Amino acid sequence: MDKKEQALIIRKYQQYLKLEKSLSPRTCEAYLSDLSKLLHHLQTEHIGLSDVTLDDLHRFAAGLHDIGIHPRSQARILSGVKSFFRFLLLEEYRPDDPSELLEGPKLGRKLPEVLAVSEIDAILSAIDMEKAEGQRNRAIVETLYSCGLRVSELCGLKLSDLYFQEGFIRVEGKGSKQRLVPVSGRAVEELTAWLENRSGSWRIKPGFEDFVFLARWGNALSRIMVFHLVKELAARAGITKSISPHTFRHSFATHLLEGGASLRAIQAMLGHESIATTEIYTHIDRHMLRSEIIDHHPRNIKYHKEKGFY
Repeated sequence: MDKKEQALIIRKYQQYLKLEKSLSPRTCEAYLSDLSKLLHHLQTEHIGLSDVTLDDLHRFAAGLHDIGIHPRSQARILSGVKSFFRFLLLEEYRPDDPSELLEGPKLGRKLPEVLAVSEIDAILSAIDMEKAEGQRNRAIVETLYSCGLRVSELCGLKLSDLYFQEGFIRVEGKGSKQRLVPVSGRAVEELTAWLENRSGSWRIKPGFEDFVFLARWGNALSRIMVFHLVKELAARAGITKSISPHTFRHSFATHLLEGGASLRAIQAMLGHESIATTEIYTHIDRHMLRSEIIDHHPRNIKYHKEKGFY
């Protein structure tokens, strides 16, 4: 296999990641960067793609360890390598997959930080409602926690995704896969108040009219903006845990599980997908899923008590 053919294969692999695997540009870039490390190693060893064996890949993996790459980064690189060889097998560039038995380093499981309900209340109380973005920030925190969204899902949320009467919002997750997420009464209140504020006094740049959450200058919020907002509010609330927007997602799932919600319902709510769980998701009734969230999420329980529904 000459250099010209190899370059063509890599271009096709890039298209495969983007079009068939529906990976984001950033993830595609990471896969290709990891692949370049392998290709450099093979070039140094004078090994062609057609001739790579499992032993060659083991030597490559050992080299990653020897130069001090963190085990998690090693695991990610090797995952990208396995993806590439599966592609070569699928496209019949090779009759076999030498990476099939390639194993990454054993990783210890790190438990994520979780906020108590009282800490989330403290973060909400730390928001300065005298500022123009005060109601927006309340809606951001409440939506992250009450719906368990990824920060990218929050930033990409559109007005056309809100179905308050039906009690759902539509979320576009990883790989452009959409799901319906039940939204609590508390979150609806905060979002409604923000949308009234948004339409009344918020400058909106052309092209961003459909975005729910806007930056001060009228375009869509970025992930880093939300990250800094959460850090700032946590500091104001006196919370010393190392948290990020994703902490609200972990807290959402943990509190639901502690409240008695089924694990399957929580997995579906979070939009986690794998070969083992996809079939399970198709059997979860949406109305049952909504009642699970409404009955067990602490924010909903507190809201209903305040409104006298309990």
